[in-house]
Amino acid sequence: VGTYRQLFHPEQLITGKEDAANNYARGHYTIGKELIDLVLDRCRKLADQCTGLQGFLIFHSFGGGTGSGFASLLMERLSVDYGKKSKLEFAIYPAPQVSTAVVEPYNSILTTHTTLEHSDCAFMVDNEAIYDISRRNLDIERPTYTNLNRLIGQIVSSITASLRFDGALNVDLTEFQTNLVPYPRIHFPLVTYAPVISAEKAYHEQLTVAEITNACFEPANQMVKCDPRHGKYMACCLLYRGDVVPKDVNAAIAAIKSRRTIQFVDWCPTGFKTVVPGGDLAKVQRAVCMLANTTAIAEAWSRLDHKFDLMYAKRAFVHWYVGEGMEEGEFSEAREDLAALEKDYEEVGLDSTEGAEEGEEEEY
Repeated sequence: VGTYRQLFHPEQLITGKEDAANNYARGHYTIGKELIDLVLDRCRKLADQCTGLQGFLIFHSFGGGTGSGFASLLMERLSVDYGKKSKLEFAIYPAPQVSTAVVEPYNSILTTHTTLEHSDCAFMVDNEAIYDISRRNLDIERPTYTNLNRLIGQIVSSITASLRFDGALNVDLTEFQTNLVPYPRIHFPLVTYAPVISAEKAYHEQLTVAEITNACFEPANQMVKCDPRHGKYMACCLLYRGDVVPKDVNAAIAAIKSRRTIQFVDWCPTGFKTVVPGGDLAKVQRAVCMLANTTAIAEAWSRLDHKFDLMYAKRAFVHWYVGEGMEEGEFSEAREDLAALEKDYEEVGLDSTEGAEEGEEEEY
């Protein structure tokens, strides 16, 4: 059908007869049940051809019925079949302003609750943030999904570059988790990519390692709208590509560390991991993709939770979900889980002394 049809075996492209109609319950229970075995069978065929299967990359949206319902079902089943293999998800988070469906908050919270224990690391991307980057940096007045996907593609390719090329400092999938995820539930790194510049400018502006590294700490280059200056960093992984040597990287990081605006949690003093794979990128001489685990991402959750609460208080649209075989209790269960997630983020950001004092008070 599309440009990349040669990439995939036709049998690996699976389509259903009907859609999930923006309904998590349809994707997870009704329609999902019919397709899941076929999908897992195809996964097994691919897995059998691997000599050393590293893990799975799962791309889905939070807002739609298939993206939320079916993706979470698939992840549950992958956990059963391939317990120890890592699962990284790339999730399209519903944009704060641009909404495609009214029930996005429901779907997002249900899917996050279901996949929380099955996903090892989830990179969230919000369309609005990417629209803004495309408009601002690439001078595209009305970005299409193709434009957005190309940007996301760059990120995915940066994350997997170190698996695909040999280089000075390399990582595999599990190493990401080891370095980015301090606690199993706190696994939503914030992704930033630099430089995003149009092809015409790329030829004239060759940005230094220090410049692109600094750009990663600008909220304008993030893939999710939130402000890390209000949060604390727990870990930070910088993936460089192109003409970069470890010496430049270390200098750039030293400069970053001396800046007061970037706060790390006090229990994680070093916090930086760097990767410099070989194999260069087209167009730009050097690029960097930063994965940072910061407490600021909790802002994105609280925005979503608030929207969920507004609708759920009136039980709006709930009957569509119950009608597809879901129990109403799942809503409140999912919502409580996300409240707990927000709380987890809050506690992680506290200084260790604050936490210790609270613990002492409880004893008396």
